[in-house]
Amino acid sequence: MPNYLDDAQREEIKRLRASFMGRTEWPTWLLLIGVYAGWPTLLIASPHLGVWPTTLLMIPLLVLWMSVQHEVLHGHPTRSLRLDKVLGYAPFAVWYPYTLYRDTHLQHHCDEELTVPGRDPESRYLSQRHWKQTGKLMRFLRWLDKTPPGRLVFGVPLALSSLIAGETRRLLRGERQAWAMWSTHGGLLVLMFLFIEHHSAISAVHYVIFCSVPALAVSMVRSYYEHRPGEHWQERTVINEASWPWAWLFLNLNLHLVHHDLPGLSWYHMPVVYRARREEWLARSGGFLVAGYAELFRRHSFNPIDSPQHPYV
Repeated sequence: MPNYLDDAQREEIKRLRASFMGRTEWPTWLLLIGVYAGWPTLLIASPHLGVWPTTLLMIPLLVLWMSVQHEVLHGHPTRSLRLDKVLGYAPFAVWYPYTLYRDTHLQHHCDEELTVPGRDPESRYLSQRHWKQTGKLMRFLRWLDKTPPGRLVFGVPLALSSLIAGETRRLLRGERQAWAMWSTHGGLLVLMFLFIEHHSAISAVHYVIFCSVPALAVSMVRSYYEHRPGEHWQERTVINEASWPWAWLFLNLNLHLVHHDLPGLSWYHMPVVYRARREEWLARSGGFLVAGYAELFRRHSFNPIDSPQHPYV
């Protein structure tokens, strides 16, 4: 546990982990079973539901799946890396192989490097040198990406273009791990698309464009303002007091500082730990508080929340 926790906090966290829920992790198991059962059931039922009702139900299911994958890569519901990899590997969300997501996200948890371009793999900021080399169209898109509607519309193309460029370079360099990862992911995608084509009323192309892309866009609303540049690393991570259904859909990752400080803490324990010492968490964040995602849309739909340029790099 982090050394800044006092004895009472340490004991509370130990108590939560030693509880029946903490030992069995049954809420996470329930989510895993629910997604693995709900995904094929929804597709098989799609001829009766219709194409667009199926699509509207599939989008939140995929958002939830990405949140579940995040739990899995942090060691839930088991402590076995191999078993967790098997549990989280299904390519329902299409774009990111599980091992790529796991490795880059764990690198992102180097808190001292948060938001730093080239060091934090999840940073949406550009260094001043990179900014000067960026064309006018890309600069415009980067500014739009700093608004919630812009993130919804342009966040996915920007992220996927970066993914394709980076992974293509790795493949061209002949990195064995990249070839093995993408071969496995591609093979599973083929099997998944065959299932969709043969057992549902929607096509594989429809699934990619109208289910997977919107789900990834919704998940990017969560990450829209999770971090900001700051002199002290703990003041770079937000506390977003989002309400249901967003907190549930994102598995409480809106309480993002709690997650970064205690990355091994299960999603269902985060609200308990946060509420017990809310004022202390807010003080630790340097007052980096957002009162829900609606506030971000209300205040910043036409006003970028900050600059795409990193102020220090």
